[in-house]
Amino acid sequence: MCIRDRGDTHWRDLPEFSNPRVRRCTGGSRREHSVVNGLDALHGEARDTDWVLVHDAARPCLHPCDLELLLAELDADAVGGLLAVPVSDTLKREVAEQRVGETVARDGLWRALTPQMFRFGLLLRALRLCMERDRPVTDEASAIECLGLQPRLVRGRTDNVKVTNPEDAALAEAILRSEQP
Repeated sequence: MCIRDRGDTHWRDLPEFSNPRVRRCTGGSRREHSVVNGLDALHGEARDTDWVLVHDAARPCLHPCDLELLLAELDADAVGGLLAVPVSDTLKREVAEQRVGETVARDGLWRALTPQMFRFGLLLRALRLCMERDRPVTDEASAIECLGLQPRLVRGRTDNVKVTNPEDAALAEAILRSEQP
């Protein structure tokens, strides 16, 4: 499945464009809309009990061993879960004007990564509930939490970085280059 932006001019140049196994759909205005569009494109092919994985294109450094671990750890899980890493940085909460209001205890805090893996029907129900309640979804696990469920944390690699800022792209490029034989 590939969810693309309406203004994407590079999609047709990718080899995946002509792959018959790849289903395409257009993204939405928010993350949850895009993922629901993707899941809707699978209706008729996916059963409610089938696993689906949601992965951000902004995370190009997913290591195959993390994907294998996620699949193995969640295979028999009743809820599903996500790759994540424990927070190691000291966290500060801003109060105003970029002033520190407090230091946040990092015990038990994890940084969510992708992919995230849930059953098709469960994820669709959770996302639609969040949309009905106009609750923005920053990741699929947060949608599952809205159902009162607790997704499992699967420890991933810290180099599964998210490319958000220009310096992130340079870091991702270095990571990918180091993985080449």
